Amino acid sequence: MSTTDPGTSVHFRLQIDGIDLGPFNTCTGLGVEVEVERRVEGGNNDFVWQLPSRITYPAVTLTRPLTADSARVTQFLASLPQQVTRGTAQITALRPNLSETIVQWSLRDVVVVGWTGPSFDPSRSEVATESIELAHHGFL
Repeated sequence: MSTTDPGTSVHFRLQIDGIDLGPFNTCTGLGVEVEVERRVEGGNNDFVWQLPSRITYPAVTLTRPLTADSARVTQFLASLPQQVTRGTAQITALRPNLSETIVQWSLRDVVVVGWTGPSFDPSRSEVATESIELAHHGFL
């Protein structure tokens, strides 16, 4: 496979302040939005001024089935009540072999704002999953 081929099956590795939390199957929320203020100028009927203002970043959520790496997340979460600090996170998109990097995003001022563990229901046959949600102040 050529290194210029797009990733058809992608995994995401999450690291927060150098702590590797392992690979995840899905990653949602990577994005940026610039809020726009509209201003009407008297005598100008051709257009309305659209002035960029605040930049917002949605929360990023990574999800995966439970694996042995889930223990890493539990250990990381156990330290949160002692010190909630903003750090740096790296999300790396990997090919299915988990060793070839496609692209990497670095997020600044990251704080874990949520974790959802598996729901166990014996009447349903589903894969047990976990999700971790990160708030951040932009890309590095």
